[in-house]
Amino acid sequence: MVRLVEISSLNRTSTIRAIIPRCVDAPLWIILTNNPSKVDSMTRSEEIRQLLSLTPEAVREKAGSKLIVIENIDLLYKHFANSVAEEIILNNQKNAPTKLILPVGPVEQYRILAKRVNDENIKLENCWFFMMDEQCDINGATLPCDHPLSFRRVFDEAFMQRVKERHRIPAERVIFPNQENLHRLKDRIANEGGIDTTYGGIGIHGHLAFNEPKPNIRESDPRVVELNEFTRTINAVRSQVGGNLENFPRHGITLGMRQILQAKRVRLYCRNGIILDWANTVLRLAVLGKSGDDYPVTHIRDHADYKIVTDEDTLKQPKFIL
Repeated sequence: MVRLVEISSLNRTSTIRAIIPRCVDAPLWIILTNNPSKVDSMTRSEEIRQLLSLTPEAVREKAGSKLIVIENIDLLYKHFANSVAEEIILNNQKNAPTKLILPVGPVEQYRILAKRVNDENIKLENCWFFMMDEQCDINGATLPCDHPLSFRRVFDEAFMQRVKERHRIPAERVIFPNQENLHRLKDRIANEGGIDTTYGGIGIHGHLAFNEPKPNIRESDPRVVELNEFTRTINAVRSQVGGNLENFPRHGITLGMRQILQAKRVRLYCRNGIILDWANTVLRLAVLGKSGDDYPVTHIRDHADYKIVTDEDTLKQPKFIL
């Protein structure tokens, strides 16, 4: 029998008959076997090095049905849009509500979804869209809708304004977290009977929504968060602001990991989306890495029904393995 234990979770009275190397990487994972003399250790950096050494074929084999690989980024967005559409259609046929957590990032799927809604007369009147997060200022107030970095503005332009009025989801059923509803969101979701599916992307440091690495992150609820420099940097690179880190938002409002992981299903779409290979490492951690607060996405490992969808480009090994 092999058991994985994170150092921080060990009881202080526990005795480990092994020499644990000193390191600054966290968490430090110990593989405990029935034979105390056979103890191995692996830091997160060592684990990442090992994961990046795997060929794409080896990653597919190890991940099994939890990983879906699409040929290219355009087909990935289409897969995302079709997954949402088919879920809504199925629930409509049963006269049941569709309750989703949705991201703004990725975004391209919403244009495809809007076209399908219009072409196929898909009704959205019985849907609830709980949006993952929103940018906010230092006081916790969400950015105005006309701000270029407003997630609501992006979603409105990519989806809401493209759907014909007769099919459009009622505005009150699209709920972005903000300073007014922040402390009611947890109960609001519960009152609607919980979430059917969480759809999302994955951040460079493994965040889902704006759930940055923090102790006990999986138990978090809706709140204002301070964005770490990893998140701010990659978002500034992707947001056409000329790398303006100085004025890029330092805070966000987010649903908690508790709400994300309590959904019946979790479907995550991991892609580079640009010429930089920024997501290749976090993809491998998401599907094969040990669960830990330092990369929150790894907590999906305990979910009964999760899948990660990626494209062939993001599954590639990087040119250099450090």
